[in-house]
Amino acid sequence: MFWFTLASLMPAVFIAAACIWGGIWPACAVLSITVFVFLMDRFVARLMPLSDQGNALHLSVSLGVAHFILWALGIWAVGGGAHLNALDKVLVVTALGLFFGQISNSNAHELIHNAARAPRRLGVAIYGSILFAHHTSAHTRVHHVYAATRKDPNTARLGEGFWHYLIRAWPQGFIAGKRAEDHARQHRARAPWTHPYVIYLKLSLISAVGAFLIAGPSGVLALVIIAAYAQVQLYLSDYVQHYGLERRILDSGKPEKMGPEHSWNAPHWYSSAMMLNAPLHSDHHLNPARPFPELRLTRGEMPILPHSLPVMAVLALIPPLWCRLMDKRATRWRVKGASPPDAA
Repeated sequence: MFWFTLASLMPAVFIAAACIWGGIWPACAVLSITVFVFLMDRFVARLMPLSDQGNALHLSVSLGVAHFILWALGIWAVGGGAHLNALDKVLVVTALGLFFGQISNSNAHELIHNAARAPRRLGVAIYGSILFAHHTSAHTRVHHVYAATRKDPNTARLGEGFWHYLIRAWPQGFIAGKRAEDHARQHRARAPWTHPYVIYLKLSLISAVGAFLIAGPSGVLALVIIAAYAQVQLYLSDYVQHYGLERRILDSGKPEKMGPEHSWNAPHWYSSAMMLNAPLHSDHHLNPARPFPELRLTRGEMPILPHSLPVMAVLALIPPLWCRLMDKRATRWRVKGASPPDAA
């Protein structure tokens, strides 16, 4: 648990320092979650395994607390911090967007899969703070049911560039999540205000009001900018981890069973630790309730990305480069998966 804790919480320290003091800290905050992670993945041999020793939930709660502290500090610093110049604020927004989109997202994702009510609510609250609470329903009720099929908005199609994917997936995911929640409630007598999407709207309003109380209209603008950047990071993660891999449709009209070959994985040790093993994506889809320290990779059965997840996310921003790098790889796995599965 040591590397998970170090890699995920260290950027939070630099970002807090950047918000409070400015100076050299905004640049250090960005470097701590970009260049430093790349160098650790690329040049430093793993010193110890990412073991499952320790309490994963304790780390998730700690990251949740860190998220809301950084959220408040970020709104204050970007929306009203006279001690920061324009460049400092750009760097703080960048660092916050990366932290919320890569680390807080991975943590909230872990929490909404937890069987206990309190952790799930913390995960929803984290998403709500970045105006994205509906992802809870879109992820659990749509993505995990239809991943690697055309019914899942967050599964990127072969040849689909990221920017086209983003414009398509965001509204479709919102609508699909609501439709799934409506379907789940249709035979239950529930008050309208208990609908998850009503709760998600309330969380967004609370977040906006909180930003206004901290820094006025500038605070709300800061929230929108930071949240939008964080959401782009989240969509980059889904785009990269499911690009071009689709399940076969059987004669029954149903898709084949989700298999290890239907998600991309990036087993680069430090970035995996920072994102709580989110890059070990195949095992998560096969075992959604499995805690993040226990996720594993089976080489040969699970598609491997050529670079770490953060590096692949940067490459995805340039569609021609991305397609040249990934289309042949995805096609090989599609052909490999075309053989009759052991179980349908």
